[in-house]
Amino acid sequence: MGGILTVNAATMSASPDTTPPDALLLIANGCPHCPTVLQGLSELVKTGHIGRLEVVNIGVHPEIAQTHGARAVPWLRLGPFVLTGLQAPAELAHWAERAQSSAAINDYVRERLADGDLAAVLAMLQHAPQQASALVHWLGDPQAELQVRLGAAAVLEHLEGSETLASLIDALTTLTRHADPRIRMDAVYALGLTHRAEVRPILAALREDADAEVRETVHDSLLAL
Repeated sequence: MGGILTVNAATMSASPDTTPPDALLLIANGCPHCPTVLQGLSELVKTGHIGRLEVVNIGVHPEIAQTHGARAVPWLRLGPFVLTGLQAPAELAHWAERAQSSAAINDYVRERLADGDLAAVLAMLQHAPQQASALVHWLGDPQAELQVRLGAAAVLEHLEGSETLASLIDALTTLTRHADPRIRMDAVYALGLTHRAEVRPILAALREDADAEVRETVHDSLLAL
């Protein structure tokens, strides 16, 4: 297949208790960093720390870059993580090792949100929508940086009306009982974005919230439904 190469692990040195992540690498002719990333990933395939590596030259298959929203190369999806630009072999090994950790996914999402890289988070959710719980984690953390909380809310806006957002209804409902009114308000707003009838009674129960901004957001969210 021109422009697409798939390599499978021949040996397995990774832990037998975990399933090594697969990787998709998008490259292009003339990219100065693509060979370095490709070499690093190839070594991880050989050692069994990556189960399968698919390499696509987007000069031959530009439609694949469009499908994944890739705007620059090297573009890498390693397990649930989306990474762009030069990645040293140690960095690739780091993310391959952490691909099965929920804590690592929370850290990854925080880093991307802090950098304003919402596209990377959305690309991850396109492939692994179950990781959207990381957004609720940071939305509900009063100690999180403002940029991270704002970024989480912005990604949830991108998910408006989706099944992925609907899957977070229970977790968002829990946040509506948080002591911090900012978190209650953000949770109420996100619930309104679900466009699901089942959130109406949840929101209606908050009409008498102690905080005026929460009450106003409840009103607006109910109107949106």
